[in-house]
Amino acid sequence: MTLFSWLWIGWIVAFLVIEGFAIINKKRGDTLSEHVWSWFQLKGRKDDKKPWQVLLRLGFLFFWVWLTFHFLSGGSFL
Repeated sequence: MTLFSWLWIGWIVAFLVIEGFAIINKKRGDTLSEHVWSWFQLKGRKDDKKPWQVLLRLGFLFFWVWLTFHFLSGGSFL
């Protein structure tokens, strides 16, 4: 295995440890999901969204769509 393989494994393990502690301690705002909801202001009032928030959400959506196709196509998609 290469250094980068070990680094990616370490990154995944670190994520699982951090997320695990966040889930176990039951405090609000600790998990990755709660951070994403906060960063993209997905909770709360829906009637006062600003244009930049809509663009940010669309960018986030397009990133995940691209990443999904990138992984599933073996890198031959874009």
